Amino acid sequence: MTDGALSVLTFAAYHQLASGERVRDVVLRDGAGHSADAGGVEVLREAGLLTVEGDRGRLTQAGEEALDRLVEAIRAAA
Repeated sequence: MTDGALSVLTFAAYHQLASGERVRDVVLRDGAGHSADAGGVEVLREAGLLTVEGDRGRLTQAGEEALDRLVEAIRAAA
């Protein structure tokens, strides 16, 4: 997985850890100049981890599982 794709998942992991709630949707462009790495979004989409609709992405079941593994890896590293 590319660093760009990991950055999208890492941002989702941040929001999940900060809120304590499962993250399924991610903002890809917020209208204030911040946007997810386009190449990373495409990698996630091609891998079947993310579907894209306009400025938002939705993690698939496989994407949610990848996010869960990332969150667990973060916890294990601390």
